Amino acid sequence: MKRRVVVTGLGAVTPVGNTVPEFWNSIRKGKVGISEITKFDTSEYKVKLAAEVKDFNPKERMDAKAARRMEPFAQYAVAAALEAYEDAGLDIKKEDPFRAGVIVGSGIGSLKEVERENERINTKGPNKVNPLMVPLMISNMAAGNISIQLGFKGKCTNVVTACASGSHCIGDAFRAIQYGDADIMLAGGAESCICPTGVAGFTALTALSVSGDPLRASIPFDKDRNGFVLGEGAGVALLEELEHARNRGAKIYGELMGYGATADAYHITSPAEDGEGAAKAMTLAIEEGGISPSQVDYINAHGTGTHYNDLFETRAIKAALGEAAKKVVVNSTKSMTGHLLGAAGGIEFVVCAKSIQDGFIHQTVGTKETDPECDLNYAVGAPVEKKLRYVLTNSLGFGGHNAVLLLKSYEE
Repeated sequence: MKRRVVVTGLGAVTPVGNTVPEFWNSIRKGKVGISEITKFDTSEYKVKLAAEVKDFNPKERMDAKAARRMEPFAQYAVAAALEAYEDAGLDIKKEDPFRAGVIVGSGIGSLKEVERENERINTKGPNKVNPLMVPLMISNMAAGNISIQLGFKGKCTNVVTACASGSHCIGDAFRAIQYGDADIMLAGGAESCICPTGVAGFTALTALSVSGDPLRASIPFDKDRNGFVLGEGAGVALLEELEHARNRGAKIYGELMGYGATADAYHITSPAEDGEGAAKAMTLAIEEGGISPSQVDYINAHGTGTHYNDLFETRAIKAALGEAAKKVVVNSTKSMTGHLLGAAGGIEFVVCAKSIQDGFIHQTVGTKETDPECDLNYAVGAPVEKKLRYVLTNSLGFGGHNAVLLLKSYEE
């Protein structure tokens, strides 16, 4: 018998706000967090824009000594996890710590640390490398540092599936609670790779927008879209077994009802042209939730702003929902935050939970005229206010990794 799983805490560090209230307020207002890159000199780079986290001081959010031994992606993860933990009103001292776990992923870990130490090897020799290089660099340190800071001693893992990492982490945490491996899980994603290697690498793939206008750089589903904008941050949710949450009187944002995970088995960077893999992931999540496609009120799309993603995701939504695709409201949070890679699914899950709470679907900001083949309702021009019962969120990663989560408004 699967156990029911609810969301009782949320945390976020994003390009448009470093806490959930700040983030959600910016999202409601349609604030775009994209601006000129400040982290390095871009004079020789085609791409000049990114969505950087602003005014983040780790010493204000966590133990200062511990923060010095973390790269930004891990700092963002710990800050978001601490916020979700506090938001949930948990006290780990009153819990069995081996029933509380962490699954927080990062698609890349720290490219910045690799850059720094490579430079040090080349200029000062291999004996001068930072002794902490490896624990600073590796992507599982987001999850590891969260468990250390909070004393969560249960399942602690790190799913790495590129841009689908955050959603796969939430899905795997959902399964851990459903099948009795844990009662409490912190889950989501973190990323910070706005650095020379990150920008140069994605530019070489022709994946990034080369627009110089921050308001027209990340324009998912627009006929003039030309790539995504690199973002950074973290999004973490606290998931809890329903009876455990009820017994301690926790507030509940929503109930996680379904999780679909598939592979395109097609191409290392391009989604399958017919959207079959993403469609099947949506169908699996819907079927696990025990609902029909017509009951889905809103889809938070992967919506990166690349030509292929938006076109093939639109096809996937049509394949999964059939006639109901004409009525569902679709949007892309990346229009404001850029693409947070491994953290995207985490912050977009936070958006879905807040959307249910407020009955508010944000607009796809910056998008003006949609591609003729992208012919769904993408909330262009204005947000949509409506009561939401069932919400899907899609994450589709390089390598053909698809993750879809179904979240429902909570009912006793």
